[in-house]
Amino acid sequence: MEILSVKDLTFTYPGDDKPVIKNVSFDIREGEMIVVCGKTGSGKSTLLRLIKEELRPYGEFSGSIEFSDPSVKTGFVMQNPNEQAVTDKVWHELVFGMENYGLKQDVMALRAAEMSAYFGIEELYEKNVNELSGGQLQMLNLASVMACDPDILILDEPTAQLDPVAASMFLSAIEKLNKDFALTVIIAEHRLDDLLPMCDRMIVLDDGAVAAEGKVADVIAGAAACSGLFETLPAPYRLSRMLGENSDCPLTIREGREFIRGYLKNGNADTGSNKGILHKSATNTDDEKNIKDRIEKSADENKRGDETNQNDRKNPALEMKQVFFRYDRYSPDVLKGFDLTVNKGEIFCLLGGNGSGKTTALNVAAGLLKPYSGSVRVFSTKIKDYKNQGLYNKCLAMMPQDVQTLFLYDSVQKEIDSMGGFDLLPSNVAEWIRPFADKHPYDLSGGEQQMVAFAKTLAAQPKLFLMDEPTRGMDAECKIRFASVIKELKKEGITFLIVTHDVEFAAVCADRCGLCFNGKIAALTGTEEFFADNRLYTTAACRMSRGVCGGAATIEGLAAVLDTGGRRFDSF
Repeated sequence: MEILSVKDLTFTYPGDDKPVIKNVSFDIREGEMIVVCGKTGSGKSTLLRLIKEELRPYGEFSGSIEFSDPSVKTGFVMQNPNEQAVTDKVWHELVFGMENYGLKQDVMALRAAEMSAYFGIEELYEKNVNELSGGQLQMLNLASVMACDPDILILDEPTAQLDPVAASMFLSAIEKLNKDFALTVIIAEHRLDDLLPMCDRMIVLDDGAVAAEGKVADVIAGAAACSGLFETLPAPYRLSRMLGENSDCPLTIREGREFIRGYLKNGNADTGSNKGILHKSATNTDDEKNIKDRIEKSADENKRGDETNQNDRKNPALEMKQVFFRYDRYSPDVLKGFDLTVNKGEIFCLLGGNGSGKTTALNVAAGLLKPYSGSVRVFSTKIKDYKNQGLYNKCLAMMPQDVQTLFLYDSVQKEIDSMGGFDLLPSNVAEWIRPFADKHPYDLSGGEQQMVAFAKTLAAQPKLFLMDEPTRGMDAECKIRFASVIKELKKEGITFLIVTHDVEFAAVCADRCGLCFNGKIAALTGTEEFFADNRLYTTAACRMSRGVCGGAATIEGLAAVLDTGGRRFDSF
């Protein structure tokens, strides 16, 4: 039975002459789990907020959104966990929504107890909300929404700020709700590897219109190589298509491992077959050539950890030695003997769980927080020895996790002008954001805001660039472009320290990676070795290939390995 019907929906924001949602129509049946995907700025968040009447943005609206019954309730979980929490205590957050519905005290107490048990947050019940990690807070947001007993659960990129472990646990909770209670779920996401196998159908938006809609297998079967959709699809599927296999549709890591074993067993590798995009005899369309070029570059990309000049290693861009930090004298230490050296001219990615100390370490490195013990040096000079804001004068700049804190003006053009104008930006960066120069930064999608914040920070002309979750809200194609820009800037002498949960992004661009755990660096090595050694904080390519063939951190690298019969290239 249909629970929701959207017909000819068109929506335009005030002041815009172009609709952000264009003649969108679809039906959702009760108990379905639907994923909405598409490029950054394609209209996903706007569409979800239009369905949730209380969050419906102001603007010109036409078409219809109809529920099967006027009593149908919708719950909404936002992208940023901190934006949804409104109270100080976990228990109060759980009952806040129910209080607004006017439920009786005994009913609220029962539901709060049930939700705490179901989502495994009993131990957090008496804690302050601001003490929770990002994963715990997002699970609390979900529990609070479910306590109000919605018929439809809507989620807007709910794992965007979660580490891989927390994201996996959160999506498992969503799948359990869908299976256990036949809850109708509509979720917008860019990271589809774990999500697609759970879903019944998918809706693909392109420039505000429905580009594809249907069962998951049917939609992805029509995804052209190198299309925007292709890049977002699960790694096992992309690997199979890169190698020219069109019969199966592997989506999970298990299915990917089975595909690799079958591919090697059947003698497809290194045979000169005309099946795979890798082989020169393959049909040489432009799309296939683009993928082939990317795969063949993978061997060179995996040498990047050795490219840092030996002299630069003797004169690092950032040194943090035995750093200890706590937010007040009575709270526990967040950084506990934190040691990190970032070499000049390298891209260093720092990964780790929510609450492990990554963002705190970044703020200490930027001079925004002062440790009570240890030393921090930027280009061999102690931070305290930089006078008159000298640290931030073409030396160091930081792009924070909440990029909206950087926006001070009512247009992107004014934001960039405040830093000296587009002429200070590299041409590839300027061309990237110029299309929305006249827009208000708050009217942009999450991924577009990240691009503008990056450009504005880059205009400060730093030699050491710190970034906290820079790819949040970006689609896969946008991340590839972003990684390319960063690597070009590295060639110009800029050093990068990037805090990220995005392991696939780190694998593409980082020279070295470190894992932060319990306020310290638990592991630090070259990118290939880092992901090969990890079990949870690793890429899909490593998980699929471990114990099956010579691995690689990226899908392109793994495709290249498989094309040689499972043997790694000498240059790896």
